[in-house]
Amino acid sequence: MATGLPSRLERPTHVTASIPANLAAPPASISFEFFPPKDDASEAALWQAIRRLEAVRPAFVSVTYGAGGSTQDRTVRVTERISRETTLTPLAHLTCVGASVGSLRRVVGQYASAGVRNVLALRGDPPGDVRGQWVAHPGGLDHADQLVALVRSLGDFTVGVAAFPDVHPESPDLDHDVEVLVRKADAGATFAVTQMVFDADAYLRLRDRVAERRDLPVTPGLMPVTNLRQIARMSELMGTPLPAPVLDRLTAVADDADAVRAVGVQIATELAERMLAEGAPGIHFITMNRSTATLEVYRNLSL
Repeated sequence: MATGLPSRLERPTHVTASIPANLAAPPASISFEFFPPKDDASEAALWQAIRRLEAVRPAFVSVTYGAGGSTQDRTVRVTERISRETTLTPLAHLTCVGASVGSLRRVVGQYASAGVRNVLALRGDPPGDVRGQWVAHPGGLDHADQLVALVRSLGDFTVGVAAFPDVHPESPDLDHDVEVLVRKADAGATFAVTQMVFDADAYLRLRDRVAERRDLPVTPGLMPVTNLRQIARMSELMGTPLPAPVLDRLTAVADDADAVRAVGVQIATELAERMLAEGAPGIHFITMNRSTATLEVYRNLSL
């Protein structure tokens, strides 16, 4: 299938950069998150977005798993292809969902064979119902810190983890979330990326609490809203509340799709400016496999 990307022989190999080093050095780092395509048409759209976003030289890019750990094969395939056919540094997602330790080792081996050396280690959501009860695979792992330790034991990998500014849906409070991040750092994680942020104060509160305990850079995830129904659904699934001021601004223009998009880009720009001004190491854009709104926010930031 034609994707618009030159063949492997026509492109330089990707850069296996140190993500923590990029986060520590000025200027602020920019990174992008994609999801694995469901069909040929969406795969073409994904690669078009990758090509456009590659031009701004992000610190890294990542490809998620689907809900409940689905789409693992496509995630691995797309991540391998990014490694082999682009100049980008891929951050490989890996979850414990439905996986034995043996299968996790095999996936890490696939990533390593493709030259991938950065892994985002996640417990993941329960399959079938992201708000259901978590049950580990009988031969698998139960917590993300265990997965961090496993990946680190398998070779020279840099491991990142997830963070939840609005508190993980299964967590009793922020104190517990901070303790979980500390355990992940102790297991070998060297950076964290948050769920999508709509409340800069919530991000800064978590960032500062973690910084009191460990040297673990926490990069906020940011999604420019272009569709109100979509973001409401994602907010419900992730357990990430939309603050009233944000929701009010979006619902005020709900009948005008162009206005929703414009307001969404403006909100994302304001959040990014605030968090960067307060010392965030960078911004991780959740792109939904589209580049236009992400690039608008990026350009607004004058980075």
